[in-house]
Amino acid sequence: MKKRTLGTSNIEISELSLGCMSLPTNVDEAKPIIEAALDAGINYFDTADLYNQGENEQIVGEILKPYRHQLVLATKVGNRFEKGQEGWSWDASPSYIKKAVKDSLQRLQTDYIDLYQLHGGTIEDNFEEVIDTFEQLKQEGLIRAYGISSIRPNVFVPFADKGQGLSNMMQYNLLDRRAEEWFSTLSTNGVSVVTRGSIAKGLLTQQWRTRLQNYMSYSQEELQTLLANLEEQYGSLHSLALAFNLQHKTIASTVIGASTQQQLLENIEAYYAIKDLSSLDKLEEQLKKDIYTEHR
Repeated sequence: MKKRTLGTSNIEISELSLGCMSLPTNVDEAKPIIEAALDAGINYFDTADLYNQGENEQIVGEILKPYRHQLVLATKVGNRFEKGQEGWSWDASPSYIKKAVKDSLQRLQTDYIDLYQLHGGTIEDNFEEVIDTFEQLKQEGLIRAYGISSIRPNVFVPFADKGQGLSNMMQYNLLDRRAEEWFSTLSTNGVSVVTRGSIAKGLLTQQWRTRLQNYMSYSQEELQTLLANLEEQYGSLHSLALAFNLQHKTIASTVIGASTQQQLLENIEAYYAIKDLSSLDKLEEQLKKDIYTEHR
């Protein structure tokens, strides 16, 4: 599997990566999925402390422990929760980040995190403090690099301007092109995009007819027509979705979740079938290009 460089670093991540949020909630069921990803050459695994109140990190850490130095492990911070209590609050204070990173390290059974991401962010956050804290964690060897996961331009742009972050995790797919407007700005700051929502809730897979719904500014009727036409032109919507994202140099990886091994294998098959697609030159003419209307 091909790899791309994350931001301005020497960290290389697979073009297709595994978002771990959807993994089963026990090790025995999650293990075949993660091991299939490893077998396929996927080396980038994304989780967060918030997922199942830390249990997702525990499962990922347990399974990946034997392979730790062969892969790139990413997690997130900022959503403060109390184990066993519903809900969470936002806390990007230096004291909380320093506590949370140690909790994540313990759950992940590792002594360092490759990519530590601010999990959201608000315009009220003190980005200088956040970045200084991340830099301290780098100096201490607890993290190799840091980034953000945000779809708010008034958050991720100043974050990128002020520090040495390597990445922004953003929703992006051929039906939701809002992030495109900011690719140049992020790239100029040495920031790569890692995409989530890349197959649009299954609309960009062979199961699209059973997933039809209003999505972004597309009505269900518009999608019925568009997706049928794209399927006729390109064959595999799944491969087309991955190819569409990966055509952008700013994008380092498409992060896709899987709750079963079969789902993961379908993603891998679609990735390798990209080479069989016809040219994407005329594709954008058929698509809408929305922009972020809030948080600007």
